[in-house]
Amino acid sequence: MLCAFNILTLQPLMTTANVSHIAIFASGTGSNAANIIHYFSHQTKIKIALIVCNNPTAGVIKIAKDNNVPYLIIEKEKFFKGDAYIEELKNADINFIVLAGFLWKIPKTLINHFPDKIINIHPALLPKYGGKGMYGHFVHNAVIAANETESGITIHFVDDIYDNGKIIFQAKCPVNKNDTAETLAKKIHDLEYKNFPKLIEDIIEKKYS
Repeated sequence: MLCAFNILTLQPLMTTANVSHIAIFASGTGSNAANIIHYFSHQTKIKIALIVCNNPTAGVIKIAKDNNVPYLIIEKEKFFKGDAYIEELKNADINFIVLAGFLWKIPKTLINHFPDKIINIHPALLPKYGGKGMYGHFVHNAVIAANETESGITIHFVDDIYDNGKIIFQAKCPVNKNDTAETLAKKIHDLEYKNFPKLIEDIIEKKYS
């Protein structure tokens, strides 16, 4: 299915000029998406209006359903060689995009349509341990194998190169000698859950205030 919205999208979104509508792009379980949805659930000026996913079996789809958030399942041909689903994003009145564990590279078409309005979170301290294929346990294993003493998260604007855009924020955690990819991932997730929603809020308020 190229474009699958849940039933909520049968009703047009009520939008106002004073409300920022966020689309969260995710490919996996959606734990960051769930945290962000919860953070903004009682906000009046910032709304999680859409979940975009490239994997129809991903856990983030259930999170969207459970939280009554419309979702869009995308496929490669249209995303990379078509209009990158800009029309669907327009229909949802999206004006800001958050990548939260989204594994596809963002095409220039989408970047040009949302200049400085797409941000990503990466589970390492960029510019180290970024690039194609560097996600999840691959990142954490690389950090441990290099005997790094610290790791962390990086939130950055998105351009058309993996993990290359202007850095907005970083937070650090120690890497201990007995850490595994799993224990380091727990530390990184804690940093993500603590910092990412607030940074989204701060960026949007600064851009649209």
